[in-house]
Amino acid sequence: MGRLVLCVFKPISFVCKHIAMEFGRVPESELNTIDFSLPAEPVFNQQVLKGKPQKHPKVYLGCAKWGRTEWIGKIYPPKTKEKDFLEHYVKHYNSIELNATHYKVYGATGIEKWAEKAAGKDFKFCPKMYQGVTHRGNLKGKDFITTEFLRGIIAFKEHLGPVFVQVSDTFSPKRKEELFDFLKSLPTDMQFFMEVRHPDWFTKPDISEELFTRLKEMNIGAVITDTSGRRDCAHMHLTVPKTFIRYVGNSLHPTDYTRVDAWIDRMKYWIEQGMEEIYFFMHMHDEAFSPELTVYMVDKLNAISGLNLQKPVFVQQQQSLF
Repeated sequence: MGRLVLCVFKPISFVCKHIAMEFGRVPESELNTIDFSLPAEPVFNQQVLKGKPQKHPKVYLGCAKWGRTEWIGKIYPPKTKEKDFLEHYVKHYNSIELNATHYKVYGATGIEKWAEKAAGKDFKFCPKMYQGVTHRGNLKGKDFITTEFLRGIIAFKEHLGPVFVQVSDTFSPKRKEELFDFLKSLPTDMQFFMEVRHPDWFTKPDISEELFTRLKEMNIGAVITDTSGRRDCAHMHLTVPKTFIRYVGNSLHPTDYTRVDAWIDRMKYWIEQGMEEIYFFMHMHDEAFSPELTVYMVDKLNAISGLNLQKPVFVQQQQSLF
């Protein structure tokens, strides 16, 4: 596809669902039995990182959605209206893993209204590709709807972050050429990240090697998903000098903190090796607790890396400032 060519089509809309991340969820009673340690650094990554510290890395932290009523009175002021959620969200985070775009194709007008809320901030929206492209039928013959999706999100302009493409859990390596052909058709002037979930992508070394090599050749990143019941998805491979991490916590279970500690160490190492951009998205099975774990992570990451990342400020803290 090269660069994105815009055509004039009428926008298509679908119902948007707000669902917590259930992928890889296990009963709380099993959490203490799981080995949450991150895999050793893949040798493959030496092809991507230059081995020299990145002086000015970009680190973006966020959640999967801003429309959380549980945050009213926590980080959103009391009585905050739904229409004002995003206006307050951008005061606490500098990015959003935009799952809303997975359930509906948004036109430029709606996207521009969201972008306006982030005006003057280094804030990135990271849209998830529409499910009509990735989860309905095969990936062939999807040029029309893919273009519709892309022509909407480019209205984010300077606030557009990476676009992440996810295929279903049943999408196996048997369809690898279908996947690679689709990815090759995407615009080369936009940053994409790819998330696969079928176990065979990770358990078969030759398949994994081919996947990461092909992504590297196409300058497409590999999404890393850290969730309790699917440790294989925390593969730690880098195919571009950027990373897109989907961390799924367990409502402030003690293991959440030790897992975040491990991620802080790995991100510090990657920055020291030349990582240019990090996108870290905090998921919870109960999203009410995402701000607390974010604060924990930011405080420690700032302390050991010399960064000055923003973090959520709780309403009680906000009131004490006045």
